[in-house]
Amino acid sequence: MFTDPIADYLTRIRNASSTGHRVVDIPASKIKKEITKILFDQGYILSYKFEETDNNQGNIKIALKYDQVTKEPVIKKLQRISTPGLRQYSASDSLPRILNGLGISIVSTSKGVMTGKQAARENVGGELICYVY
Repeated sequence: MFTDPIADYLTRIRNASSTGHRVVDIPASKIKKEITKILFDQGYILSYKFEETDNNQGNIKIALKYDQVTKEPVIKKLQRISTPGLRQYSASDSLPRILNGLGISIVSTSKGVMTGKQAARENVGGELICYVY
């Protein structure tokens, strides 16, 4: 039993990209699916596929993205911010800028999971899930 499934999700992606794997399999949940969609929309992963399994939990297959020339992973850092032991919340006017706007923060708001820029645009705050750059 995982105490923090989102941290496990981020660690699996981090480990797979650092070792050069093309695809990583992760047990699915609704919030993990939303984070995966955001990573795809922002260009951090190549593609993804949601698969159903026998135990009804499902599986997420993520194709990782690498630089064409240097073969370096596109995701340089994937950092968990809010943990079950210490939740981190931010108001809409104080959402952090990551690498002066080059990275993204993923925020869980009352309107769903979105990037920090989208949350600021919609004027909603929420729990800071992670930073990606």
